[in-house]
This record gives sequence, structure tokens and C-alpha cells, in this order.
Amino acid sequence: MRLVIVTGMSGAGKTIALKILEDLGFYCVDNLPISLIERFTKLIEENSQDIQNVALGIDIRSGEELSDLGRILDGWKAEHMPYEILFLDASDEILVKRYKESRRKHPLAGAGRIDQGIAKERSRLEFLKKAADYIIDTSKLLTKELRQELEKIFIEDKNYQNLFVTVLSFGFKYGIPGDADLVFDVRFLPNPYYEEDLRYHTGEEKAVQDFVKQGGTADEFLAKLYDMLEFLIPHYVEEGKNQLVIAIGCTGGKHRSVTIAGEVYRRLAAHDEWGIKLEHRDIDQDRRRKG
Repeated sequence: MRLVIVTGMSGAGKTIALKILEDLGFYCVDNLPISLIERFTKLIEENSQDIQNVALGIDIRSGEELSDLGRILDGWKAEHMPYEILFLDASDEILVKRYKESRRKHPLAGAGRIDQGIAKERSRLEFLKKAADYIIDTSKLLTKELRQELEKIFIEDKNYQNLFVTVLSFGFKYGIPGDADLVFDVRFLPNPYYEEDLRYHTGEEKAVQDFVKQGGTADEFLAKLYDMLEFLIPHYVEEGKNQLVIAIGCTGGKHRSVTIAGEVYRRLAAHDEWGIKLEHRDIDQDRRRKG
């Protein structure tokens, strides 16, 4: 039997994760009282021919009982009973935004502010996050991207290292992304904007890519950048970082940055031990502003 404890911050996507796991063949139970967990797992073990994969949703709704979960997990370890913990997280800013959009009240906020409830929740769930086998930060994830990450872990059994990398192209004239961890300026590369035939095209097209990469400077830069990223990323994993945003900028975010971001994404996507996505923040800015 494969037993997964699905937990995490309220608003981080635990309910969605349980639905996805159900689609993947897990028998899912949400908000089971802590006092019934041991009895429930024994019943499942006795009927393991019928149910092989189980996901238990446990979160702050368990109230004061939540502290008893640590004792249960210690007992399972002593008995060598296998289990895994999946922890869904998101930044405080995103969690506050989601609560405001849904107009729901945080379970620990009481008459106070949402961020106060989030702080209390983080403190109470810290022991589970420290013990987690998988931590997924959903701050920037779409549902389909969360599904892809869960499939990697629970279907493809890949060596997941709890890091999600976003490669983001942008235009400096629209501002540096506020959530960027690493920022690279590629305005030194040939600019297709000054070519009439390429001005209204983007770095997703081969003609623009070939123009940006002419002369070999882009390839030399990419080789040096790959070398640095392949050094840095394992160290970020060791430090427990869950989200890494690599921002690559040019003037307008349409040609050079899009080309280089695409190349970086393709190189990093060869590593299946972390999640990765590609975003072009400003690729349509000219069209949007004209519209």
C-alpha cells in the first residue's frame, strides 16, 4: 500500500491536489479526524487487495488534534510502515490574494487579519513541512502544471527535489519582475527590432532566433549561463528553496529575451528532478498597448 499524507497551507491547493490524486487512482479521504487515522490505515491494510494507493488530506482544520499526528508518524516510523508527506505551499502574498478573491475567512484569523491567520498556520504546520518528502509551491502554478508535477512524483516515480523553476522573459521598459531571483540582461545581443522584416515578429520564431544568435555571442553566453545554473540550482535545492525564478530581459521583452529564455528552458527541461515552466511576460505588450 502507498500511503500519502496530503497537507499544507490553506489556499495552497490541497483540495485540487486530492482531486488530481483521485484521478491518478488514489483512494482519497479529506479531513479525517486524527484520532481515526490509525484505525483507518489498519482497515485499509487488511483490504490491500482492493485499495493499493491512499491519500489522506490533513490540515489545520484538525484543530488541537493536529499535534497528535506527530506521535502517529513516529509510531509508523518505529513500525517501518511506509508513508509519504506531500506539502502544498504558497507565498503569503498569494495566499492573502486567494482568500480575498474567494471572500473566504481564514480558519485561524478569527476577528483579525488574514495574514495573522496565515502566520499562525505556518507555525502549527512547520513540523509537517520539515518532515515532508515533497514540497510544491503553487504560487505560480496552474492546475495543469500541478497535475504534471504530481504525475512525475506518483506515476513516473521521478527523483523530485522540491524545486520549481520558472524561466521568465521580460522587457526592462516594463519593469523588472518583482519575484525574480536571478536577472540576466541580454540587451547586448543583436536586436531584431531594427530589422523591418522582424520587428513585428517574436523570439518564438526561427527567423528572429537566428538573428539574435548570429555571430556566436548568444551561444557563448548560453554556455556560460548553463554552467552557472547547473552549479547554482543543486545548492538552492540543498538550502530548501522551493521556487526559483530566472528572469531574462531585453528592452521590450519580445525578441532577444524570448529567444534566450526559450533556449534556457529547453536546456533545463532535460532535468526531470525539478519542475520547470516557461513564461513570456511582455511578448504581447506592444499589441496590448496598441489595442
